Amino acid sequence: MDKISLELLKQIADIEKIPQGAYNFRIDGKKAEQHSTSEIQIVSKKDKQGIDIYVAPNTKGKSVHIPVMLTKGGLKDMVYNDFHIGENCDIVIVAGCGIYNCSNATSEHQGIHTFYIGKNSHVKYVEKHLGIGENNSKREFFPITKVYMQQSSTMEMETTQIGGVSNTNRKSFAKLYDNAKLIIKEKIMTDNDDVSKSSFEVQLVGKKSSVDVLSRSVAKGKSKQTFTSNIIGKSECFGHVECDGIILDNGIIVSTPKINAQNIDSTLVHEAAIGKIAQDQITKLETLGLNKEDAEKIIIESFML
Repeated sequence: MDKISLELLKQIADIEKIPQGAYNFRIDGKKAEQHSTSEIQIVSKKDKQGIDIYVAPNTKGKSVHIPVMLTKGGLKDMVYNDFHIGENCDIVIVAGCGIYNCSNATSEHQGIHTFYIGKNSHVKYVEKHLGIGENNSKREFFPITKVYMQQSSTMEMETTQIGGVSNTNRKSFAKLYDNAKLIIKEKIMTDNDDVSKSSFEVQLVGKKSSVDVLSRSVAKGKSKQTFTSNIIGKSECFGHVECDGIILDNGIIVSTPKINAQNIDSTLVHEAAIGKIAQDQITKLETLGLNKEDAEKIIIESFML
C-alpha cells in the first residue's frame, strides 16, 4: 500500500499494518489483500463485486477487518458484502471507507452490507467514513445496511462520519426476532456545503426484542443534515430513538423520528434535541485560558464521544 492508503487505513480502521486474523482490503475498486482463518472464511463473489464472510458457530474473541480505500479522483466503487454469522458467536467487524480526492471529478463509494446473525450471537460492527482532499472536490458515500437477527442475538452498530464527506445517504433496515437486541450509535460531522441524510427502519417482530438508536451530529458552515427513523413494534417489544444535534454557523439539522406501535404490549419512545453550544460552557472554558475556538472544539469532541 502507498502512503495515502496507509493514512486512510489508520483513520478508518485504527490500524497501521496488516492485522492478525481474517481481513479483506479493497483499494481503488479492486481486491488488494485477503486472508481467511479456520473460523472465518472470506470468499469473493463471482457474480458481482464484493465478498461473503462466513463465521463458524461458536467463534468467539475474533475480528474481521474489511476497509475500503479510494485514492484516485473520479472513481465510483460499489460492493456487496454479506455476513453469515453462525450461532453462539462473539466477534468484532471493522469496516469503513476512506476517499482521497483532490480532482474536479467526483469519487463515490456505495457499500451494501447484509448481516444474517445466528441465535445467541453477539456482533460489534464498527464503520467509519472519511473524506480527504480540496474543498471543491467531491467525496460521496451511499451505504446501505440490512440486518436480520435471530433469537437472543445482539448487535452493536457504531457508524461514524469523521469529516470531509461532501454527500452521504445512509439507509439502514433491521428485523429482530425473539429477544434480539440492536444498539445503534451514529455520529456525523459536516461542514462547508456538505449534505448528509440518514434513515433507519427497524421492525421489532419478535417477543421481547428491542432497539436503541442514538444519533449525535454537528453541522458547521452551510451544511445540512437530515435524520429519519421509523421504529415498528409488532409484538411485546421496546424501542428508543434519541437524536441530539449541535448547530454552528449556518448549519441545518432536520430530525424526524417516527414510532409505529402495532401491538398493545409494544413500548416505543422517541426524543430529539437540537441547538447551539451553550454560552456558559464556552465561558467556563475561557476562564481556564482557552480561546473561543478551542473551547468549542473541546465541547464538540466531548459531545461526540
